Amino acid sequence: MKKLNSILFHRSVLVGLSLLVQIGVLAVMIISFSEHMVGFYWACIALSVVSTLWILSRQMEPAYKIAWLLLILPMPVFGGIFYLLMGGGGVSQRTLRRMQDIGRRSRETLAGDFRSDSLMFVGEDPAGQARYLEQYACCPVYPNTWAEYFPLGDLAFARMLEELEKADKYIFLEYFIIQEGELWNSILEVLRRKADQGVEVRLLYDDFGCMYTLPQDYDKQLEAMGIQCRVFGRLVPVMSIRQNNRDHRKLMIIDGKAGFTGGMNLADEYINRRERCGHWKDSAILLRGEAVWSMTVMFLSMWDHCCGWDEDFDLFRPARPERFEGAGWVQPYTDTPLDHEKVSQTVYLNMISRARRSVYLTTPYLIVDEATNTALCNAAKSGVDVRIITPHIPDKRYVFEVTRAHYAPLLEAGVKIYEYTPGFIHAKNFVVDGKYATVGTVNLDYRSLFLHFEDGVWLYDAPCIRDIQRDFLETMEKSEEITIRRYRHLNLLVQLYRTILRIFAPLM
Repeated sequence: MKKLNSILFHRSVLVGLSLLVQIGVLAVMIISFSEHMVGFYWACIALSVVSTLWILSRQMEPAYKIAWLLLILPMPVFGGIFYLLMGGGGVSQRTLRRMQDIGRRSRETLAGDFRSDSLMFVGEDPAGQARYLEQYACCPVYPNTWAEYFPLGDLAFARMLEELEKADKYIFLEYFIIQEGELWNSILEVLRRKADQGVEVRLLYDDFGCMYTLPQDYDKQLEAMGIQCRVFGRLVPVMSIRQNNRDHRKLMIIDGKAGFTGGMNLADEYINRRERCGHWKDSAILLRGEAVWSMTVMFLSMWDHCCGWDEDFDLFRPARPERFEGAGWVQPYTDTPLDHEKVSQTVYLNMISRARRSVYLTTPYLIVDEATNTALCNAAKSGVDVRIITPHIPDKRYVFEVTRAHYAPLLEAGVKIYEYTPGFIHAKNFVVDGKYATVGTVNLDYRSLFLHFEDGVWLYDAPCIRDIQRDFLETMEKSEEITIRRYRHLNLLVQLYRTILRIFAPLM
């Protein structure tokens, strides 16, 4: 009975029920008013017409437009109102102003580190990519940074504990999912001890990501331990597009000298201490040196946004960062949905367009937009060896079906697709020509590319790129190649189901 009550009264159930009630009340109101007030009926129709014209005129993904139009046009009375609540709005002007102020301060803090033009001696391709990230994401490129790649979360976990033990000034953590277990409890023990020693410990986690994994008052529990904690995007039971923009970043920063990012969250499945979808393969990257300062500014920007603070970021800048010769070029970058600049998508497209020999990528969700699909297909048609690894055992069945629905056009163009048969692959990595790579949090789906706060690390000529490529090839050996033949003989109902999923994928 106690377990049943905990399920029935879980906040996810309460939020879901509240939203259903709101939709029901809205539907009853619209039907009632429409039957008795001709003016209201035609006002709803006009709103749907205006919404349609607004969608067609906006600069947004074509697939996103089509999905919304297919919802609005068959239901002109309901469609416009639903779009106004869930698709037509945006963040408040106050939030936009705050984010713009933070972006301005980040640029002022990091502008002195901009040095993309110094990459010109090795070629316009790497210099152009670095220049884009400096100018449009305020993220400098650094030469004096050592990058270490971890092909499994299991390996990264041990190194995280080792680096956390070295902290003597501050520890900053920002994660989408945190769940109590061996991984988080081990980290929390270090955080508590360090906080007692006077180290400033800050934690930022996403409320939606932790809805099923942490109690609602967990931030207060951490504050009682001496750990500063903030929750990003508190869920409220109100229909609003503002709940779409989640903090999907994963950052662990120690004294501005060492910084981790990658696909792994702080839960036991990411280190295979709890089996959820077979073997869980993830990746992470550790930076040491100058580039960690850029990651530190990313965290402080988001922290100040959540707290309403106005800190002097330079107080956290390391006095003498380590220097590393022959470490290549390293550029941490962040992407925000509020500036209308598609940073993550542009990074991926630039890498694909610059490929001469090979494009190797791993992603848990292959729900590609039209531009990325076209870029991958064109690269393969031009003779570039394009290979993609996706999971074989899904974490979400319907998302897995959407992923498979995107296979056929890529396979027909000559892209090779493999499914990781031991389980679920959660890594989000690109390797191009063995010279460029990116490791980060950005999935190949609409939410990551256009709606979430994300981060990654772009690398050029860094020694760890060989490790990333080697990991891809070794993972491919454990994967099953998918052929176009099986898709030409699929049951018609399955084909129809996947087609419908693909059409509405941008709204999922």
